[in-house]
Amino acid sequence: MHPTPPYHFDLTAGFATFFQGRYGGDIFEEGILHKLLDVNGHLCLSRVHSLGTVAAPELEVELTGPILNNSVLDAARQQIAWILGIEQDLTGFYRLVKEDDALASLAEAMRGLHIPHVASIYEALVLAILGQQISSHVAQVLRTLLIERYGQSLDIDGVLYRSFPRPDALASAGVDGLHALGFSVRKSEYIWEISRQVTSGTLDLEGLRARSDEEVAQALIALRGVGPWTVHWLFIRAFGRTDGFPYGDLALCRIMGQLFNAGTPFTPEQALDYSRRWSPYRSYVTAYLFAAKRSGYAFPSV
Repeated sequence: MHPTPPYHFDLTAGFATFFQGRYGGDIFEEGILHKLLDVNGHLCLSRVHSLGTVAAPELEVELTGPILNNSVLDAARQQIAWILGIEQDLTGFYRLVKEDDALASLAEAMRGLHIPHVASIYEALVLAILGQQISSHVAQVLRTLLIERYGQSLDIDGVLYRSFPRPDALASAGVDGLHALGFSVRKSEYIWEISRQVTSGTLDLEGLRARSDEEVAQALIALRGVGPWTVHWLFIRAFGRTDGFPYGDLALCRIMGQLFNAGTPFTPEQALDYSRRWSPYRSYVTAYLFAAKRSGYAFPSV
């Protein structure tokens, strides 16, 4: 695979695993990203590493699984390309931020980071609901428990890899099964209800991809447990839209305060107002701010 340059594989794969090496079912160690894909009902382990440079990127993808016909291989490669954001063009984003000294320095330090996507809108929606109003550590614990209890698994050379649960698995788990993992009753209800609707076919999340931002937001907010914060994270991680901005995220408000407000956190309203200067590339700004924070970037205050 040849991503659109500049492309920094280590930063992109690191962001996908929250710069922790192992996150949920994903592993990024020794320069190799291991991810178990669920491709049209077939499990397939992908191992991806970089052969190129940031300026001339090239990725090698190794696929292993019990069924690897042409259909599965093609779909797996497309899914990996989507997850790793290889087609993103950062030119407009870099042109926009070069006039902002603080953000320009951060963008240069993170140069080549592409936004990694979640494999499906369903997975991203469940993860967003899971992460509402809890710490990132608790969210990681719950995500891992969910995958270990209800995800699919595949043994490759004595190592057990796991994928994100299918909707029917969480629908069958029921509210009690989700609550037993440590989810609140309310979040358990939200996730179960969405899973049940997706399984029955009454909710077509993937069909939203072709609709406008406004139509997507309207459809998602109609679901229990979904508000603007969740919608904007889905714009960034599930839909690949360029102008998502989860201004209600308190961590984002703190990061922006460090960089643009002499250390004083912005209110959500202040963050939204300040962000307008970055439209239509606020998804990239958001991703770069979080990537910098999670990877240990030293934020200068102004």
